Amino acid sequence: MSLRRYELLLLTVPEITSDESKNLEKQLNKLVLDYKGSIISFERWGKYRLVYPVKKNDYGVYYLFRFEIPGETELIQDVKTLFKVKLNNIVMRNMFSHLDEKASLAYQRPKSLEEAPARDVEIFLKENKMEGLFSAVDSPQRKGPKKDPASAQRTKEAESNEQNEDKK
Repeated sequence: MSLRRYELLLLTVPEITSDESKNLEKQLNKLVLDYKGSIISFERWGKYRLVYPVKKNDYGVYYLFRFEIPGETELIQDVKTLFKVKLNNIVMRNMFSHLDEKASLAYQRPKSLEEAPARDVEIFLKENKMEGLFSAVDSPQRKGPKKDPASAQRTKEAESNEQNEDKK
């Protein structure tokens, strides 16, 4: 009997803990092994900014789970049920793909937010030819609160009135 190869891409809430991640992996492994399958890999891809909010989250953590199972089974439906019933507060989206048995398992993924180097704002502005964008706002003359001449005059008048009342 030939083994069918699958991959499952999961999008979880951005606040997923390491315990929840281990529990997710353990439950998926158990289901695959119950169906006499084998686990190829379980990888945490990392946290990414989403193009649009999913369940009111702008970020999510991706996981890739690859496995093999013999023939046609109900495993896929059981995993979907697991996500809907037990893990609905952790797994926001999931996608199964059937993989070609002869194809390579190599893939290229972009760097996650945790892996990408933090870029300084000034470097970003310089690289994108926007150097003067904030220079007028951050100039030494503009630092501190703006003073309105009319409010400054009212403040002086109020102080002089207080001093006159103290003399009386």
